[in-house]
Amino acid sequence: MIGSKSRTSQLPESETDHKKLALKAFKKVGLHDDEDVKFMLKGSKLKKVKSGTWKKNRWMKLQEDGLSIWCESRNKAPTFSVMDIRDVQEGHQSEVMKKHGNSFSEKQCFTIIFMGSRTTLDLVATSEEEGRRWVQGLKKLIRRVETMSQREKIEHLIHQHLEKADKNNDNKISFKEVKNLLKMINLKVNDDYVNSLFQQCDKSKTNKLEEQEIEEFCNLLMQRPELEEIFKSFSGKEQWLTFEEVENFLKEQKEIVTKEMGLSIMQKYGLDDNAKQHPLLTQDGFMMYLLSPDGDVFNSEHDQVCQDMTQPLSHYFISSSHNTYLMEDQFGGPSSTEAYIRALLRGCRCVELDCWEGTNGEPMIYHGYTLTSKILFKDVITTIRDYAFTVSPYPVILSLENHCGQEQQTVMARHLKEILGDMLVTALIDGKDPNELPSPEKLKRKILIKGKKLQSSGPTAEQLDEAADEYEEENVKNENKSKKNLMSELSALVIYCQSTHFQSFEETWSRQAAHETSSFAETKAKKLIAENGPTFVIHNTLQLSKVYPLGRRIGSSNFNPQEMWNGGCQLVALNFQKPGMEMDLNKGKFRQNGRCGYILKPSFMRDRSIQFDPSCPVSGAGLDRKQLTINIITAQQLPKVNKNKKNSIVDPLVRVEIHGVPDDNATQKTGHVENNGFNPVWNEVLQFTISVPELALVRFVIEDYDSTTSNDFIGQFTLPFTSLKEGYRHVHLLSRDAASLSPATLFIRVRIKSV
Repeated sequence: MIGSKSRTSQLPESETDHKKLALKAFKKVGLHDDEDVKFMLKGSKLKKVKSGTWKKNRWMKLQEDGLSIWCESRNKAPTFSVMDIRDVQEGHQSEVMKKHGNSFSEKQCFTIIFMGSRTTLDLVATSEEEGRRWVQGLKKLIRRVETMSQREKIEHLIHQHLEKADKNNDNKISFKEVKNLLKMINLKVNDDYVNSLFQQCDKSKTNKLEEQEIEEFCNLLMQRPELEEIFKSFSGKEQWLTFEEVENFLKEQKEIVTKEMGLSIMQKYGLDDNAKQHPLLTQDGFMMYLLSPDGDVFNSEHDQVCQDMTQPLSHYFISSSHNTYLMEDQFGGPSSTEAYIRALLRGCRCVELDCWEGTNGEPMIYHGYTLTSKILFKDVITTIRDYAFTVSPYPVILSLENHCGQEQQTVMARHLKEILGDMLVTALIDGKDPNELPSPEKLKRKILIKGKKLQSSGPTAEQLDEAADEYEEENVKNENKSKKNLMSELSALVIYCQSTHFQSFEETWSRQAAHETSSFAETKAKKLIAENGPTFVIHNTLQLSKVYPLGRRIGSSNFNPQEMWNGGCQLVALNFQKPGMEMDLNKGKFRQNGRCGYILKPSFMRDRSIQFDPSCPVSGAGLDRKQLTINIITAQQLPKVNKNKKNSIVDPLVRVEIHGVPDDNATQKTGHVENNGFNPVWNEVLQFTISVPELALVRFVIEDYDSTTSNDFIGQFTLPFTSLKEGYRHVHLLSRDAASLSPATLFIRVRIKSV
């Protein structure tokens, strides 16, 4: 099967020209005449590299739709979408290429990095020219995807399915092929409805749709009656919106309306010259507006850094990862520098390094007392240097768990200084011991070390005992104590995040030491928040607190981070490699403020004179009740749950969850719509009361209803309540591992009022 596929994939371009349906989709992408892209269409025999011994030839070819790439594979779906690619790296940049690509020229080598959890693809071209063509072509296609409108993406998706439905490649679609197409796009309707659609488009009366008839059929499929209804309610009987009518609609959307804003929208989405010259907005332009970032449920102003970044580090929630080096479970999975790349590219600002004695005098990183694989400490530091500030300029904290003897501690200190250079903070910013931590702004493009520190008088017995990491708290006591003598070279690099054993709130406050950081197992943090919530919040105005998952979470599962944020804990460390509700909340929380990894806490969690109690908020200390009303209207282009079953069609329902202080936690859901993942309609209203909106997150989840087993996950999107836009909005859905499900969307109406 693979052999036959690879042979057909090697057809020269002239032999694929007859595939007009695919070429139509390609022409809509707009790069069909680009020389690099045309080169990719012909396909190449590339070498896929996994290790020193695993290097195998694989045929790779851009498909005729222009956005799908077929890559020969023996154990997984061979086709992937350009929409799923995060980045393309040229040369020996990935961990695999650094280790195993040196026998090839850098210009032959490239790495494809995917969104979500899909493993990177390390490839070697047969020549430098071929490598250059693939890198340039892929980057052009990625840039094109970034500029595609939602309508263009939907149109492209339908054309992709049309090509698959055209079994005999005659570029015509029969009634039977139309029925197959509808199943492909996740829609099951009765034959009478399909027939009426078909007859409406079959103007030539040949019982087959061709050329313009196919386009008309696509347009019918893409109709949005609910958007047409909204348009008509503002436009009356006209086919356009005037400037005043656009203003009226924007007021309904609770936008701050200015003349400039209204004209800007009409210019931006006016689709014909007449509409652009005269201030008119057509129905198509109106739909385009609602599907654009301007019509998104997430406030696009929060896509930029928009918070005060000049306050002490302790005043921010900081995106943090636990056991960052792990790709899978905590016991036997691989460790990899790729895990650090993924975390840093997701805006993580605190990563963990478990450092152990290695061979040849080089410290290693892995999960101690387990079967996880090992990676070199120096390789991890090099990776962090290269990726620390790719998506955010604000400081990165390296949480060192040091299990090394004195010699290798000295090596660690040397690597940190030599590899990180000026990035590494090695002295107090202002030259004096601070009463509070410096700000993210002052620490831009700087790397901080979190670890144990010797006092100037030399180590105390307690310090030596404390040099063990958090595994000590999990009762792992069999490490050789003699190895724990902390070396001054490593100690000297700990400036602002000195790991200190927490004894009590009183003892901490007696010292007023802002540079100390305490670590808490999830159960300990939970207990402190339950018993001493207001005191813990005040403690966290001065110092950083790190919360980590229990060691018995072997499968890399996570605790609910919301509980820890409620207590003001800044470094809530999660297993980034484990998708699920907990990581959805983390991604949603840090989606705001330009995804920079730092979120300013609400004022009532920064002011030491305010007693904020997450279990019982009061007026003036967090309480600010809001009523949230969400109309769940429709969804569009939901993916299939079971792609292996051609006739499997989802029965979607929508669940909305509120995560916040205990009083705010709530879930409501709609009924399910049978056999329709393409354009299901609900028109149901869900309502919530939120007492502390500044801490609340809203999570939209779409599931495939099942009466006998648990529902299957389809997609989700999570965002802060404070980033929620009112009015008619689209929710752009994400997959389980946080990759985009574009063009899948949920269409809703949001209303918020004070209670």
